[in-house]
Amino acid sequence: MLRISKFSKRAVLLLSALVLTAGLTIPSVSAAEETTSQVKNVIILIPDGMSVGATTLTRWYQGGAPLALDEMASGLVRTYSADAPIADSAPGGTALATGYKSHTGFVGVLPDENTMPGLGKIADEDKRKPVASVLEAARLAGKSTGIIATSEFMHATPADFTAHYPDRSNYDALSEQQVYADLDVVLGAGYQYLQPDVRKDKEDLIQVLKSRGYDYVTTPEAMRASTNDKLWGLFAPTSLDYEMDRDPTKQPSLAEMTSKAIDVLSRNDNGFFLMVEGSKIDWAAHANDPIGIISDVAAFDDAVAVALNYAKKHQDTAVVSVTDHGNGGITIGNIDTSRNYDKLPLSYFIDPLKKAKLTGEGIAGKLNNKKLFVLAREAFEQKGAKVVWNNEDVNNPIVVVTKGNDTLELPVYKSVAILNGKHIQLDGVVVFNGKKTYVPQSAIDLLP
Repeated sequence: MLRISKFSKRAVLLLSALVLTAGLTIPSVSAAEETTSQVKNVIILIPDGMSVGATTLTRWYQGGAPLALDEMASGLVRTYSADAPIADSAPGGTALATGYKSHTGFVGVLPDENTMPGLGKIADEDKRKPVASVLEAARLAGKSTGIIATSEFMHATPADFTAHYPDRSNYDALSEQQVYADLDVVLGAGYQYLQPDVRKDKEDLIQVLKSRGYDYVTTPEAMRASTNDKLWGLFAPTSLDYEMDRDPTKQPSLAEMTSKAIDVLSRNDNGFFLMVEGSKIDWAAHANDPIGIISDVAAFDDAVAVALNYAKKHQDTAVVSVTDHGNGGITIGNIDTSRNYDKLPLSYFIDPLKKAKLTGEGIAGKLNNKKLFVLAREAFEQKGAKVVWNNEDVNNPIVVVTKGNDTLELPVYKSVAILNGKHIQLDGVVVFNGKKTYVPQSAIDLLP
C-alpha cells in the first residue's frame, strides 16, 4: 500500500518520476491541481513487511480510531523482483530507492537477469552494477540526508538507500560504505558491527565516525541533547526491541528518532531527504506474532504522525509511506468455520490480544536467555578483557579470559569457572555451538 501526503500536490508528480520504474501505482493529479510550490523536503516511511491485514488489526486493537496513515492519499504498489514474483526486502527496497528491480539479497545493484514480464534484458556489463539511490541524488543536490531503522542500520532496507553490494548479509561491506557516505543523520541500532573485534577487517568505525565530525550517541538522553548537525545514534548492539518491550530509558521510540532527525536535517536551507523504516513489523509477521505486529505498526504510525505534522506546517514537504511487501498472511478470521467467525463480535478477536504484555521476542527475553546465554567474546572484550581458546585437549577445550592480574578459565560444556585457581559454580553451562561460545551472565560478572 502506498500513501502520499496531500499537503503538496506537486509532490505527487515529483515522486511519480522518482519511483515510476519501481512498479508503483501513483494517484493521478491533473494539471489544474498542480501548485506553484516546490518540494524541498521528502520523508519516506517504510513499514517493512506490513500488509493491509496488519493495519486493520492495529486499528481495531486501538479501538477503531483512524491511524495517521488513514488521512493520506492511497494507492497500490507491486513489489515483485527482477526474476521472481515475490520480493524480499533487499530488492523491494532497491526498487523504492533506485527505481530498478533486482534479485533476492541484492542491495542497490542491478540483477544478473530480468525474467519477469515487462522488464528489459540486462547487458552483461551492467550485471550487479551499482545504481544511484534517490537519497544519494538528494545529497548531490545539496540536501541533508538521513536514515532511521529499528533494525541494524545496515539491514536491507536502510542499506538499499545508502550502500551497494550483491549480498545483504555482508554487513562489513555495507556498514563501511554507510560510514563514509556523508549521511547527516543515522539513528537505529547495530553498533556491534562497527567494532573492530566483530569486523573481519578489524576497523574501528566508531572512531571513524567521531573523526568525521559526528556526535556518536547510544542513549535517548544523549540523542536529545545533541546539537550537532551530524548525528549518528545507535541504541542496541543488534536490533532495537519491539515497541511493547522497549525500555524508554535505553532506546528511543521510532517517533522520537523521526522527530530528532527532522530537527537536525531541517537546518539545511536546501532541504532534506529522510528514510524511516519500521523494520520489525516484517520480523513479527515472519514469526506469526500478532502482538509484535500491532506493537510496531502502532509505533510506525506514531512516526508517520510526526512526519505529517511537520509537513502540515511546512508545505514544501512531501510525505510518502509505502511498504516493500506484505508478510505472514495475517488475517483476523478463524480457520475453524464451525465457530461462525463471520458472526463473532470484535471482542472475540481483540480481547485475548489485549491481555498480552510482551511480544513473542519479549517473552523469550524473559526466559533468561540473556542471563544464561551471553556471547562470551563480545561481553568479555567489552570489559577490556582478552579472550583466547585453549584447545590443547581437543576433547575438553577451555575458554581463557585474562584481565589485569585475573585469569578466568571456563571449561566448555561445564558449569564450573576457575578464577585465579579457585573453582566457582556457575548457574548455567558454557555452550559452544561450533562457531561461537555462550556463557551465563554469572561468568561475565566474575571479572570487574
